[in-house]
Amino acid sequence: MWKHIKFERTLEAVASVLSGPATLAFIPAISLAAFWMGGERALVVITLVLPLVFAGAATFDARANRQLRRRNPPGGLMAIDCFARELESIFKSATSDGSNSACLLIALDDYADFLDLHGNAAANHMTDQFGSRILSIIRTQDIATRLEPNKIAIGLHPSHQLDLEACIQMAGRIQAVVEEPFTLNGAGVYVSCSIGFSQLTSVAKDRYEGWVDAATDALSEAQRNGPSTIRAFSSETQRRSRIRANLRKDFEAALDNGEIRPWFQPQISTDTGRVTGFEALARWEHPQKGVLSPQVFLPFAEQAELMEKFGQAMRHHAFAAMRDWDRAGVVVPRIGVNFSSDELRDPALIDRLKWELDQNDLTPDRLAVEVLETVFSRRPDDVITRNVTSMARLGCCIDLDDFGTGHASIGSIKRFDVTRIKIDSSFVAKADRDASQQQLVSAILTMAEQLNVETLAEGVETQGEHALMAQLGCNHVQGFGIGRPMPFEKTLDWIAAHQNKVAGMPKIGRKTGL
Repeated sequence: MWKHIKFERTLEAVASVLSGPATLAFIPAISLAAFWMGGERALVVITLVLPLVFAGAATFDARANRQLRRRNPPGGLMAIDCFARELESIFKSATSDGSNSACLLIALDDYADFLDLHGNAAANHMTDQFGSRILSIIRTQDIATRLEPNKIAIGLHPSHQLDLEACIQMAGRIQAVVEEPFTLNGAGVYVSCSIGFSQLTSVAKDRYEGWVDAATDALSEAQRNGPSTIRAFSSETQRRSRIRANLRKDFEAALDNGEIRPWFQPQISTDTGRVTGFEALARWEHPQKGVLSPQVFLPFAEQAELMEKFGQAMRHHAFAAMRDWDRAGVVVPRIGVNFSSDELRDPALIDRLKWELDQNDLTPDRLAVEVLETVFSRRPDDVITRNVTSMARLGCCIDLDDFGTGHASIGSIKRFDVTRIKIDSSFVAKADRDASQQQLVSAILTMAEQLNVETLAEGVETQGEHALMAQLGCNHVQGFGIGRPMPFEKTLDWIAAHQNKVAGMPKIGRKTGL
């Protein structure tokens, strides 16, 4: 992007020079030199060509000036090329006179979710308000541009009094203004923003692009600790950014060499106590850093657009585990595999899934497709809807994951032909000791019974929670109280030990009147 901007600026500079009066003064000298070196023919050529060159340069310069006025209206957000020009000027000015400046990046949090929930018109209204509010808080000599619909960059005018505290106060004022509610369809909607900034005194003075990169690193760190977080660039920020960059490069190689694979957490029936399935949960078995959880490495997969490749690798290992359990004579009815939004938007997903199941000699009913409730609660996506319903028609079990956190409607449950609701662990925790928690779980189970949908309680950690879920009529349970996620090599021993325990387990009676 910055190379393209520099090229445009070089053309504009050449055009400005050619169309200036100083250059016109050299026309007689150019004509004389042409006649002296090439005779009358060269003089004729110069006479014909020079007016065209100068006319073209003048036209290009006039067009550049019109574009500059159009892209950089008084009191408005600059075009990015104009912003780059002005930011470089600030960089050189502050570097030469010893003053300080700061580059700030402001990003609206959860913009993709807002767009999915409310649509383009509402998102455009919000981003317009975002820009207006930024302009209302910065000084007239400061500069600003929009990098993305939800991201704005600011360059502060150089000052000898601009220290870290002043930058933090400035960022706080921007955040307070942006996070005021705005009106959407007559209702107040709240948004938050994350801010990263870099003082000029905190970066190397060799190139101004490094200044922008430092602010980008600070924003990334704010977003990881957010929402509504402010971070300043520092040497520690740079060190952590370098570590993350190395991890990102290692991620794809880890997929190929099998370091990233599923660990399996058991799911059991509250009626019989027998294993009804396992959920495949991703783990990175890093040779130096040990076992890493998805919270560490999934952001790298998303940023590198590797979620589809990651999903294929997880299914490969999960289906291989099912095949090995079958060969060992162990009964595992289902394997639960999480599908991301990126995977569900792939038009070729169904054909690939059929091939994968066939390669492992598995029937579709052995696969539980786990989809987050937030995916169902967003605006209808034709590809996602088609893929999920196609998997249901194929015979796969559709699990609605983290139920209760994403505001999925009953209509969505029916539209996607959901087989089972997975009650989020936040509802299950301490339900045996908290009457309000118990009422919430009872309401979910009653609804599921009316819809003829199976239920599974996540996050069951105690015998009391397990017993309560059974009494209330929940079909399946999963959690640390049942079994922790484990590599495949340990599952056979766990299953054998669990079967021995089930043989002497008393049956828990269910409450009536649900």
